[in-house]
Amino acid sequence: MKKTSISIQKSILKENVTNLTRRNFISTCSACAACVAFAPLSFVNGSEPVVNGNKKMRIRIVYSLHSTIQAQPDWPNVGFDFNPFMDRINSALTKNLSEFEFIPALATGPEEAEKIVAKDGPDLIDGYIIYQMNCWNQVVQTIAKTGKPVLYADFKYGGSGGFLAYNSFFQRNNVHNVGFVSSSRLEDLLAAAGCFKIIGKGGKVSDFVAATAESRIKNTPPKGNYALKTNNIQSISPDECVQRLKNSKILAVKDQKHEKADPVLGIPLEYIPFSEVNSAWSNADKNEAKSIVERWKKTALEIVEIPDETLLTSAAMYLGMKSVLKKFGANAITINCLGGFYGGHIHAYPCLGFHELNNEGLVGGCECDIRSAATMLAFTTLTNGRPGFISDPVIDTFKRQIIYAHCVAPNRMFGPQGETNPFRIMTHSEDRKGASVRSILPLNYLTTTLEINNDSKEILIHQAVALDNDPDDRACRTKLCAEPIGDIEKLFTEWDKWGWHRVTFYGDLKEPVHSLADAIGWKVIEEA
Repeated sequence: MKKTSISIQKSILKENVTNLTRRNFISTCSACAACVAFAPLSFVNGSEPVVNGNKKMRIRIVYSLHSTIQAQPDWPNVGFDFNPFMDRINSALTKNLSEFEFIPALATGPEEAEKIVAKDGPDLIDGYIIYQMNCWNQVVQTIAKTGKPVLYADFKYGGSGGFLAYNSFFQRNNVHNVGFVSSSRLEDLLAAAGCFKIIGKGGKVSDFVAATAESRIKNTPPKGNYALKTNNIQSISPDECVQRLKNSKILAVKDQKHEKADPVLGIPLEYIPFSEVNSAWSNADKNEAKSIVERWKKTALEIVEIPDETLLTSAAMYLGMKSVLKKFGANAITINCLGGFYGGHIHAYPCLGFHELNNEGLVGGCECDIRSAATMLAFTTLTNGRPGFISDPVIDTFKRQIIYAHCVAPNRMFGPQGETNPFRIMTHSEDRKGASVRSILPLNYLTTTLEINNDSKEILIHQAVALDNDPDDRACRTKLCAEPIGDIEKLFTEWDKWGWHRVTFYGDLKEPVHSLADAIGWKVIEEA
């Protein structure tokens, strides 16, 4: 796996920086003239370079990450080497924006960010680029408080969760000094960084932010025109759906507590302990587990470096979860999977089990995310069995895409009796352990992505056209690439309020969703 990972990383690096000449950079960001007017360099007494008689602007680029070589499981993955990526970013900035002086730094969180700000003082640095390399390191917040112009960048499949949440917070709370770029193409970063020139010419910070937005929008491809495959949904009535949900139940496995909780969207909710699931796993029929493994071997495109022992424990976990659902009269289960596994409370990843449950019209939900599990159950019920694909989305403006990424995915997106799509069995991506699924999901279909909020009585919705499956070795195994229907810029705005997870269904669910919302007195929020 490591050799494969390194080769893929090198190919990505090569793709991202191919032909980064001064000429094609100017072409790339010609949409924003203020960001691309290169000034000639000169020298005063052979010392520091100056631009038009002035000293170079100093731009601090801060990489927000755990460490240069990742020691813990997280996006992109354990063992990931950030050094080649950071070197190439630094080199590209220096080569293509030679009128600036770029000064790199690393920070894991607020404490190190504060030290950087204190060292820079009020006058040493003219602006900042903050690169979110891992998801949840809080560095940009400290830098933004300086009031200096900040360009906030996402490292695709690395920092995307934090980037989306933190950036939407800035937008929602009118933080006026932060512009952003969310593109896998390095030229788009360079185009946005060129906008610091506005500050050097005496412009306002708000002008800089507006210029980065103009650059981003102009460099985003126009909407595509796609011929969609037929994808009819036979949904049940809202009243019938509400009744079925009342007769359903979600089991939440968070820790060792057992207690009932308030319903979510009218769905009964019960917390059960890890020990309940682990006991069911250990008592699962071994012969039945072996037959499931044999089926996986026959039906998977390939099984990549997963020993039979791991497959057997995964099959036993599937059987154990089914028995727990039956015992408690439930049709949905969501588990604090990594917490349970790393804590020794469960002894197999539930990913393959969730895959099987979702294919059967039941619900297996990741990370003890009750809201997403309820979203999955509600709209699987409404659509007579179509499964939801829970994901951690990523937005890439270079391709005008939202990418739905997770290590759990069904391969019967049209319901238990629908067609199957190919899948691979691989390790869980972040830690390279256990067994999970890369589902090669169907293309050229309209999808509907949803999330509910029981407290505010709202349903979040956007739609997109499924266009590709990304095999990138970084981040989660299944990555469905889709073009949003509507305004991709608006799609950046809700993540701080709603969290990172979304649930994607195949088909046009807009009318059924609005009908259900009307019936229960909820509000639908159009995300894009």
